[in-house]
Amino acid sequence: MTQAPHLDVDPFAATERGIDEPSPERAAMRAAGPIVQVDAPAGGPAWIITDDALARQVLADPRLAKDPALAPSTWDRRTAGLERTAAEQPSLTTLDGPEHARLRRAHTPLLTGKRIREQSERIHAIARDLLTRADATAEVDLMADFTTRYPITVLLDLLGVPLDQVDRATDACRLMLSGDPAEQGAAISALMGLAAAGLGDGNQGLAVELGERVPPETTPDQLNYHLFALIFAGQLTTDASLGFLLARALVDRTTPAEELVRDTLRRHPAAPFTLWRYTTTEVELGGVRLPAHSPVLVDIQGINTTERGAHDLSFGAGPHFCIGAQLAQLELRAAVAVLRADFPDARLTIPFEELRQSGIGGIQGHRLTALPVALRG
Repeated sequence: MTQAPHLDVDPFAATERGIDEPSPERAAMRAAGPIVQVDAPAGGPAWIITDDALARQVLADPRLAKDPALAPSTWDRRTAGLERTAAEQPSLTTLDGPEHARLRRAHTPLLTGKRIREQSERIHAIARDLLTRADATAEVDLMADFTTRYPITVLLDLLGVPLDQVDRATDACRLMLSGDPAEQGAAISALMGLAAAGLGDGNQGLAVELGERVPPETTPDQLNYHLFALIFAGQLTTDASLGFLLARALVDRTTPAEELVRDTLRRHPAAPFTLWRYTTTEVELGGVRLPAHSPVLVDIQGINTTERGAHDLSFGAGPHFCIGAQLAQLELRAAVAVLRADFPDARLTIPFEELRQSGIGGIQGHRLTALPVALRG
């Protein structure tokens, strides 16, 4: 039995670099081995998986759970960005095992490939409307509004939230990217309120349908949190990938949209790391023994960009595979299709190589700092 090498790198730091510039921290972690130890943002050790096969083992191992109650007792919950515990707030991202499977069964029928394809025309129309509005100026920064407004509009429309709330929702989503805990708290409160709006009298969207499907003991507050989680995860993840995708679509007119989406997600996954998992007991991973309550992450982006298997980890793997994967991919394909069909002369107004990406740190992903475009060439 060996110890994982401890690296003096910080993969959680806020950074800025070129659009296709690789992360030196990820390269260092992968070079050190399939499992490495680093310093966690909230203090103490954390272990990061850099190998595809070991990652898939971890993502399916019931001895590693997502309940924040299992996090190291020394962690400050805000610094670590933790949700409330499963006992306090049961959700798809805090539950495991049979309870998670039960809640997942309530969500899954709403987001199947068939159900999402039925919304394809509507999603294309939303992308077309928002890009047409953006075309009012000679040059537009698509990162300033479109990449946030488009996915949140799709989500609110699907959930049955009145679309006169889109401006409020867009403002809240921008606050989530600020890195300021107070602003992020205000954003969460605003999005929670929007989630509840989907349950209003006469609404017929997915919010009402989810309310009819969740376990009967689910409280109104818990249902509201489930809806908030769909909005939060669905918007932030699509927003993060959309800028990279549109930038590539503007310089690559021939690659089919589906292939372009898949490759962009591989290179720039919306979530560069998984959410935290914690060992429920002493566990051996890759020849390394981890004590109980050890925090573990999978380096999705590092694995995606160095191991070209049949299936990447952009949407995770195992019991917690992203339930919104079909929706996210359709949204991204629709944006490319509308850009190519309705704005055939659209172009970047700066060279592709000058585009920059930045991240606020932690386990969140990067997004482009700007995407200046002339939609009419």
